[in-house]
Amino acid sequence: MKGFDLLAILTHPQFSQMLVSGLKMTLIIAFCSWTLAMSLGFVLLIIRMLPFKVTDQLVAGYVSYHRNVPTLVQLMLWYFGIANLLPGSLQEWLGDHQGETLFAIIGLGLCQAAYFSEDLRSGFRAIAPGQEEAARALGHSYLGAMMYVLMPQAVRNALPALINHTVSLFKNSSLAMAIGVAELTHAIKEIENLSFRVFEAYLIATVIYLSCSLLLMAIGAWLSRPPRIEGAA
Repeated sequence: MKGFDLLAILTHPQFSQMLVSGLKMTLIIAFCSWTLAMSLGFVLLIIRMLPFKVTDQLVAGYVSYHRNVPTLVQLMLWYFGIANLLPGSLQEWLGDHQGETLFAIIGLGLCQAAYFSEDLRSGFRAIAPGQEEAARALGHSYLGAMMYVLMPQAVRNALPALINHTVSLFKNSSLAMAIGVAELTHAIKEIENLSFRVFEAYLIATVIYLSCSLLLMAIGAWLSRPPRIEGAA
């Protein structure tokens, strides 16, 4: 029986390269899907604020779908379902250019956008009454008031929830393994199969995921600090 030996994995050239490549892919997926989710979250918030009942219902339906269908099922739908509806030439191109990574980013991004939009909506509701009127009185247009006065306050109010869902998005990037993306969890599984060191492999994965999640939470705590007012006691 093999004894506990982390260095057997960390110092092995092939295994260490697999770890680095897997972590790199995880960070790419997490960053790209976060960018998509945050951008779409703002769009959904703006659409829901329009004075039309139908737009509110459409966004509510979008949010309900993505919050009640498991993320893994959504990734499967994109990769095994929607991908098969594309033209054959496009399917071949995606097959030659890591299409599974693209579908993972799209699936995770669209799913997380539902959560981000609700976080931003709650943050917008927490803005003190009269802020919009005050901004308009200072000469801002509607778009100017939204961009420079209201949205920054909404983001700051929603920051704790946004950070929590950002951490969830990072952890959910491991689900991309199910559609063949060579991210960190996939790399760990391959290392475990080749080295037969199950505990060491998953211990490394645990430490990496925990470290990255704590780092994101620390960044969130730093961003959530109350602003320092010059001249205040």
